[in-house]
Amino acid sequence: DVDGKQKVRVLIAQALFGNPDVLIMDEPTNDLDYETITWLENFIANYDNCVIVVSHDRHFLDSVCTHISDIDFGKINHYSGNYTFWYESSQLAARQRAQHNKKAEEKKKELQEFIARFSANVAKSKQATSRKKMIEKLNIDEIKPSSRRYPAIIFEREREAGDQILNIENLSVSTDGEVLFKEVNINLAKGDKVVLFSRDSRATTAFYEILNNAVKPDSGQFQWGITTTQSYLPLDNQSFFNEKLTLVDWLRQWAKTEEEREEVYLRGFLGKMIFSGEEALKTSDVLSGGEKVRCMLSRMMMTRANVLMLDEPTNHLDLESITAFNNSLKNFKGTVLFTTHDHEFSNTIANRVVELTPSGAIDRYTTFDEYMSDPKIKELRNKMYAVHA
Repeated sequence: DVDGKQKVRVLIAQALFGNPDVLIMDEPTNDLDYETITWLENFIANYDNCVIVVSHDRHFLDSVCTHISDIDFGKINHYSGNYTFWYESSQLAARQRAQHNKKAEEKKKELQEFIARFSANVAKSKQATSRKKMIEKLNIDEIKPSSRRYPAIIFEREREAGDQILNIENLSVSTDGEVLFKEVNINLAKGDKVVLFSRDSRATTAFYEILNNAVKPDSGQFQWGITTTQSYLPLDNQSFFNEKLTLVDWLRQWAKTEEEREEVYLRGFLGKMIFSGEEALKTSDVLSGGEKVRCMLSRMMMTRANVLMLDEPTNHLDLESITAFNNSLKNFKGTVLFTTHDHEFSNTIANRVVELTPSGAIDRYTTFDEYMSDPKIKELRNKMYAVHA
């Protein structure tokens, strides 16, 4: 028996074996750690043959892709360049299309007003007829609805936290005699946005579970600041969806005011998270993985906490949701503690990196890229894991 990460590695090895002329990969970075993803990026970037890849990892796409095929508006458009080039180009094209249509609509309205005013006037009738022909020649693109929908993810705080957020002293935990992390000491301050990671994902999940009183540590203690309120997105959210409730009733469980309990308010809230119309009446027990995460994010937004804890929050989300989520956390004024395999997410949000090892924690105020590329930190990381290897 092998876990999910090992299965992905075996499948990748199987696909690469024999140096195929065409290599097709569907979400190859799922369940892979940073080092393995980096290796795969370098391998594909230097691969001589054709590679077709589907991925929600923006950094991965930027690193390996020379062309992007965009499926939207009922057709496929091809772009030369990586993901960032495609994103910027497609956004520019959409803005230009909208501006062109706006000008054409304004001209059409101006001509229609002239026709309505002077069509009955004999002296102006020829001019009115001329303007009718001008309307027919106006090029107003019929913009088909895009298949892409960006949720409105906005985290607000009910109150601002004080300077002291969280104090952790000598926290240790093990499972089946195996040390996950030991004697961890962390002092979290207001405004910290911490990417928490480990070579063993059990360590980070156990860390969050301890902070949310779901499990007890082997030793050590932690204390939340008295002005903090916490909201947590766990790796496994199934326990939140066991009851058969409509999404309106499901979300109502976390309403704080009478206004928030009203169906109109809840439907509006769900609509912002791409559950529009009848989708808000779906039952919570039949949701897809991505829909469940969007529901959990809705719940977190309603709590208006000033501290957010997120264990692999981008799992199951599409690129549009990940992008909106990423931007929201960058703009959030509170404190964030998160774990993710999304490189772009880590590097654009975090101002602090904490790595849990069996020998303790490595804690640095730096970006994720700077942390991973620092040779001294790399040496320290290998040393702290090697002790228990």
